[in-house]
Amino acid sequence: MTTQAVAQAATDAAGKAAVPTEGQAVVAEKTREVIVTYFGPLDSDPTLIIEKIEKWINGSYTLLPNIIVALIFFGIFWIVAKTVEASFVKWASRRKRKNLGEVLGGFLRWAVTIIGFFIAITIILPSVEPVDLLAGLGIGSVAIGFAFKDILQNWLAGLLILFRQPFLAGDQIVISGYEGTVERIETRSTNIRTHDGRLVLVPNSDAYTNAVTVATAFKKRQSQCNLAIPAGADIAKTRELIVTTLGNIDGVLQDPAPAVLTTDLQATKVLLQANWWTGSKYAEITSVRSRVLDILKATLEKNGVALA
Repeated sequence: MTTQAVAQAATDAAGKAAVPTEGQAVVAEKTREVIVTYFGPLDSDPTLIIEKIEKWINGSYTLLPNIIVALIFFGIFWIVAKTVEASFVKWASRRKRKNLGEVLGGFLRWAVTIIGFFIAITIILPSVEPVDLLAGLGIGSVAIGFAFKDILQNWLAGLLILFRQPFLAGDQIVISGYEGTVERIETRSTNIRTHDGRLVLVPNSDAYTNAVTVATAFKKRQSQCNLAIPAGADIAKTRELIVTTLGNIDGVLQDPAPAVLTTDLQATKVLLQANWWTGSKYAEITSVRSRVLDILKATLEKNGVALA
């Protein structure tokens, strides 16, 4: 085969490949119909594209004064929002409710800021009616409420805790198996520092709906220990000895006075329960209890009363 024949064969093959088959033509037509349906007719005329860009630029120049005024108004509302927050926190601090002031102050700041944002939108786009924005806000609030239900629930529970004050920052509480000191009540959680130095974040909804033991709700708290003495020991004298010993221990309160109760009689031993009162702080309770146990054991052994 000559070179000219080879070239002619290649040209014929390329021409056949360039002609689409019937199936390819159908696919191309369907694709064009979908594009036109969703995106409208496609016009590749560069003149029209340039005209659209010019309209956008001219529209931006027209809205430039509105944008500047809107930014000024938004800035004013932002300053007002910060001022409202600071004023509310200061007012609450004077009434020893700083934590409540911080939570409500933050809410008021965002409320004023959102109002300023809506006003700025209506200035930039005068065709937008405030009623439309409020309607959109209502629909958006419902959607946000469903999406952030747990967050809003914790925020509301935290607000109710701060209003009703079942416990305060600094109180020692027991909740959901955790015991410690309330460090702070935030919008989402109640922060507790446990006695061994850990930080526990308890959701406010749990702190509001579940049982909470406030260990420092009162200034005084009772402690107790059980003692077993031999059945042959003089119960009356032993009880008197324990009461006298408790009254002389540093940290044990005299009002209410210490007391000793007989709780059980057995063949070989008698069970006594020693009760005393201290301050309600965890550190005070534990330190006094340790001191009481050491001194009672030494005193009973010194007086010939062996613990069974």
